[in-house]
Amino acid sequence: MSSRVRERVAAAVAGIVIVFGAGTLGFHAILRESWHAAFYRTAMTTTLTGLDTTPRGPGAEYLTIALAVSGLAIFGYLVAQALEAVAHEVVGEARRDKRRGAMIEQLEGHFIICGYGRVGRRAAEEFAASGQPFVVLDMSPVAIRQASDHGVLYIEGNGSEDDHLRTAGIARASGLLACADSDAENLYITLSARSQRPELTIVARASTREAERKLMLAGADRVVQPYSSAGTEMVKLALKPQVAAFLELVSSHAGPDLRFEEIEVASECAAAGRTIRELRIRSSTGAVVIALRKPDGTFIVTPSPDIAIAAGDVLIAIGTEPKLKALEDMFAPVGVSA
Repeated sequence: MSSRVRERVAAAVAGIVIVFGAGTLGFHAILRESWHAAFYRTAMTTTLTGLDTTPRGPGAEYLTIALAVSGLAIFGYLVAQALEAVAHEVVGEARRDKRRGAMIEQLEGHFIICGYGRVGRRAAEEFAASGQPFVVLDMSPVAIRQASDHGVLYIEGNGSEDDHLRTAGIARASGLLACADSDAENLYITLSARSQRPELTIVARASTREAERKLMLAGADRVVQPYSSAGTEMVKLALKPQVAAFLELVSSHAGPDLRFEEIEVASECAAAGRTIRELRIRSSTGAVVIALRKPDGTFIVTPSPDIAIAAGDVLIAIGTEPKLKALEDMFAPVGVSA
């Protein structure tokens, strides 16, 4: 409740107290009624309920009229405040929707999270920690309320609807996460997104191997099985706890500054075609290249210092944020700073 509303409520309560007090005192003095009877008469008169008996004498009659008018005034004031509060809420919500829509229209290179359940919320936390823009797309009132409470951009809609995906800016998005609780819903989301953006990166959630297979056929680039992954992670923690702890450290943006990063080598990059030794990557940037992904999809793990880095290669490196930034600058196209 805002301070303005609190002030008005306090004024109304103060008015009620004054009217009831004055009426009780007046009837007690004029009609010589008991305090209880005077208060009862005041309450019935002020609330416009009325009495079975007419007050005796002009003084009591005038007081009755004054209390009735005061009751009308207070009641009218409260109704006006209630209507104003409702109108203010409606207008405020409309303004918030308009402002949120304008912010979504300005997004570029963002991710669309279809489904704001447990998986979707976790993905949103990681995106937020990394500074990656995103928008949530969900129809559940509970999910929409949670998205609003968390202060994230959201659209009340369905990821399987083309219009809703367009509203979420799929034409400008870098990727989409299909993480609804239903495998069938994720399948429809993947089909809809792929039909609009053939080159879009799509990561989908599946609960079974069969669902994973169908999602890959529908066009998902990657499919994650949370339940299967959870079992794998538990075994890693049990058998190789330090390895698991390290991977968790470098893969979570919410943790310390050590990170994994992937950097694509552009053809316009001045460093393309040179070897790791020639570029002196580690001494120049402080980051460590732990793998290379070639354009044909093959990986070279712990590449030799004498291997040439070609255009189209993807470097997988590890380091702190400033070191990775220096590495990105090294492989940025000529005249462009990452």
